[in-house]
Amino acid sequence: MRKNFEDKSFFVSGGAGSIGSSIVKRLITYNPKVVKVLDSNETALYDLELELQSNKLKTIVGDIKDYESLKNNLEGVDLVFHTAALKHVPLCENNSFEAVKTNVIGTHNLIEAAISGNVKKFITISTDKAVNPTNVLGATKRIAEQYIGEINKISNTSYVTVRFGNVLGSDGSVVPLFKEQINKGGPVTVTHPEVTRYFMTIREACQLILQASKMAQGGEIYGLDM
Repeated sequence: MRKNFEDKSFFVSGGAGSIGSSIVKRLITYNPKVVKVLDSNETALYDLELELQSNKLKTIVGDIKDYESLKNNLEGVDLVFHTAALKHVPLCENNSFEAVKTNVIGTHNLIEAAISGNVKKFITISTDKAVNPTNVLGATKRIAEQYIGEINKISNTSYVTVRFGNVLGSDGSVVPLFKEQINKGGPVTVTHPEVTRYFMTIREACQLILQASKMAQGGEIYGLDM
């Protein structure tokens, strides 16, 4: 892993979030040239800066809906890890246009900026809800996946998708809701009485993302074995 990442330049969208920041912390240990971290949450970015105290870290307050900002910051980047998204199912249902703007148009902007900047590899984080989508989150992520698959055929950049299930401790996790419901004595709201849910930790998920980025040649969709 170190051999693959050492002295490389990285860009992590949504890099102050739970998954993004975990990837950033792992990348910093591999002696990179630079890790650029973009997030719209300035407080979380500031906290990440204080925690890492690294001269290899460059924090950027910005939004993936701003193409010009992305274009300026992706020049000379080797690998992009795209974790920025709206990911809470009820909020995406109630704010469907915003979900489309971030998850679809924002992803499109980042892909176009990656092409402009001659990025070598682009890893995007998707969701198992993109399989036969039944909600806005799944649908927007599936559209992004399909666009990534098509653009990979005509671009010099290698595009890869990694699908997540439930990640313990992540910002989009359902577990805090379940814990609160249990503390109140129930009921626990699951999709179906017979449903089986699978989980992994953030540490496990991020390690698998990095492994997928090393293995991938372009065009793959990886599903994490939960």
